[in-house]
Amino acid sequence: MRVTNKIIQNNNLANINTNKVYQDTLSTQMSTQKKISRPSDDPVVAIRALRLRSNVTELTQYYSKNIPDAESWLDVTEDSLNNLTEVITKMIEQCTKGANGELTASDREIILEQLNSLAEEVYTTGDADYAGRYVFTGYRTDTSLSFSTEEKMTYRITEQLGKNSLDILTVVDTETEGGVNLKDMTQSNYKDLDVGAINITKTDVHRIRLAYESCADTAPVLSYPVATRNQDGSLDVTWEEISTSVVHDYENPSPAEMIQRASENGEETGIFIPETGELLLSDAAYEKLMSLKDDSTTAAFDESEIRVTYEKKEWVKGDLRPEHYFACTSYPEGEDPIEYNAKYLAGIVERQDIEYDVGFNQTIRVNSTADECFDHGIGRTVDDLKQAMQDVIDMQKIKNELTALKDKVSEDELPTLESKIEAVTKAYDMMKDKSQRMFEAAITSMQGYLDAANLCITECGTRSSKLDLINARTQTQKTTFETLKSENEDVDITEIAIQLSSAKLTYEAALMATGKVTQTSLLNYI
Repeated sequence: MRVTNKIIQNNNLANINTNKVYQDTLSTQMSTQKKISRPSDDPVVAIRALRLRSNVTELTQYYSKNIPDAESWLDVTEDSLNNLTEVITKMIEQCTKGANGELTASDREIILEQLNSLAEEVYTTGDADYAGRYVFTGYRTDTSLSFSTEEKMTYRITEQLGKNSLDILTVVDTETEGGVNLKDMTQSNYKDLDVGAINITKTDVHRIRLAYESCADTAPVLSYPVATRNQDGSLDVTWEEISTSVVHDYENPSPAEMIQRASENGEETGIFIPETGELLLSDAAYEKLMSLKDDSTTAAFDESEIRVTYEKKEWVKGDLRPEHYFACTSYPEGEDPIEYNAKYLAGIVERQDIEYDVGFNQTIRVNSTADECFDHGIGRTVDDLKQAMQDVIDMQKIKNELTALKDKVSEDELPTLESKIEAVTKAYDMMKDKSQRMFEAAITSMQGYLDAANLCITECGTRSSKLDLINARTQTQKTTFETLKSENEDVDITEIAIQLSSAKLTYEAALMATGKVTQTSLLNYI
């Protein structure tokens, strides 16, 4: 085969172009510091780069955003719970003081004032928010835990209770046989009030204390389940009702007297006091509810459940919103009714857990819900204590005022005065004993609420500790994947600089050699 000058020139130009392309590749790598500039340069490197970059992006999202956000949420929650435990601890201190039988009038006033301030604070803590989202209200992060202002809104509430919700209320009857209420006695009218025979009594009645006071003036529906098992093993459940009626706490005879009469007559009934949110039960009704037993073979249904359905229309600042706790329906004026937690009535309680993605296929719960720590019983127990203490303070005041008159009345009036002082003293002693016992019981109740709050703090701290471990691991993973990404994509600048310098020398040498070769023709060899 004859090799012509043209062939030599073409080969030289092709080789020079190849060298130039290689030099351009090295120059591009030198400027970008990357091994490839397009996927076709090295498909293996390109695919690995996409995977590693995706991993780094996810880890950056976890490490830089999700984990810090979760930490902040947990910090806000823990601070609020710490404040709650502090408030309940102070309540326990006041309960311990109130359980002392040797209290002066000023001591009781101080205790009452402290309980009032603590009661206002306990649920305000539950309205803590993080970045505009309430932290204790589950998925309803745009709705506060309690009402911030007075509001008129009708709610129909169904409380699902157990037998432990039935307790005993001690009622001191200050009505004498003469029809006089000792609470109305003063220095100016004691002569005109006919006490009659002194027959101040103390009565224990069964009651269900609902979550709210100042309820609507309508009789609640008190019901219990009756389950019948079918041949195929399924259950048919019907809800039997116990009749209830509304009686106000200012009526005569009093609600306690009426329910006592119902018990004596063997009636199975309940009396509802809307002002206090208390449902008093006759002995027959109490025994019926206490006889309910849960069947362990029906895990999906509780045969011992007690339901009370009632209405509340007026709300004050600090009242807990029922949609965070109960199956209920609200009736906004001019709008369609809104139903909340209907599944609760079917025995389905879904935990409204808010979880953050903090790692590959790893989540962590950041919220605590109100029903875990902000129990209605805290405020309702304080309401009972405040009323009991106020009754003692009022009766002691009446007793002191009448006693102060002994040196000012005539001998003829003295027997009348002393008989009335005796009646007031008896009522005062009973009220003081009732108050002391209630404060003693409240210590145990408040300790239970404190334990629940401490449990929430422990769980919150456990999540924080777990999050710290995840944060450390994520940081390590992020560093590892960034290193792998760099090793896969980035070039060795020193090596590329040497190769580029070598390519330049090769290119220049090729130009010189080509120039000399192209100057020679066939005639030079003849």
